[in-house]
Amino acid sequence: MVKLKRSVGKESGYKWLDTDKDKRKRKDRRELSTLMRSVTGRNPKMWGTTIIGFGSYHYTYKSGREGDWMMPGFSRYGAIMKKPGNYKTGKSCLYVKNLADIDRGMLRKLVETSVADMRQKYECN
Repeated sequence: MVKLKRSVGKESGYKWLDTDKDKRKRKDRRELSTLMRSVTGRNPKMWGTTIIGFGSYHYTYKSGREGDWMMPGFSRYGAIMKKPGNYKTGKSCLYVKNLADIDRGMLRKLVETSVADMRQKYECN
């Protein structure tokens, strides 16, 4: 199995939520965390030093390469989730500079659809 640059650690993601100096970014991180936790039922875990994920799934490509990835998660740069129906690439990213610019109902639906799709297709934790 190929070693990924990012893998789930033992650390909780809760501390990381409050590490940004920008008050609005900290608030956005908390809101995203609440949303993703409510959809997945999982607590945030660190993936590397700048990404938190909520649960994980195991994938295997036709080539035999396999690994684990978060379902869903986010970094300081954007949300990371599997795009429904996008089995070839495995994951997609949504970049949002300000959560105030996003329709919360649509964001929740996107996260719910992504997580449901992963749970249907992959072995999830």
